[in-house]
Amino acid sequence: MEPTKTCCFTGHRPEKLPWRRDEEDPRCLSLKARIVRALEDAYEAGYRHFVCGMARGADFYFCEAALALRARLGGVTVEAAIPCEEQAARWPEEDRERYFKLVGQCDFETMVQRSYDRGCMLRRNRYMVDRSSRLIAVYDGMMLGGTMYTLTYAMKQRLEVVILDPTEEGRSRKPFSAG
Repeated sequence: MEPTKTCCFTGHRPEKLPWRRDEEDPRCLSLKARIVRALEDAYEAGYRHFVCGMARGADFYFCEAALALRARLGGVTVEAAIPCEEQAARWPEEDRERYFKLVGQCDFETMVQRSYDRGCMLRRNRYMVDRSSRLIAVYDGMMLGGTMYTLTYAMKQRLEVVILDPTEEGRSRKPFSAG
């Protein structure tokens, strides 16, 4: 896929979101709506390929929104970027079922490496960024974790970045370039 038409995603796991796993919480519903708008904005800007790291939480929201966008509009493809075979092995059954359903609906599945090691999630994140020109991030400003790492790496690679703050209901920061 052409990087100029590829948008990837990073975001927090349920444990780091204010509503945890309660996806009926109004703040979660607001975030999901903002993800849909960010995807529509990306589509309007010419993005047609969307890459998701398939983690629990915000990644699931993004993947579901990208698949819905594909159903509504033409020419959209969705890629599941999987860090290793065991990614979902220790998740609760409900999350594993959701994961496998989403992966099965994606147009492409890329496994970055076969076995888990300490760096496989970061390699997955770099894989997504290195093949994209825009990153959508659900990011609350915390200076630790994989979301912050991916956001920082994307800025160093001069991607356009859209930040959706889960703590600021209804507010998103417009795309900006690090260049």
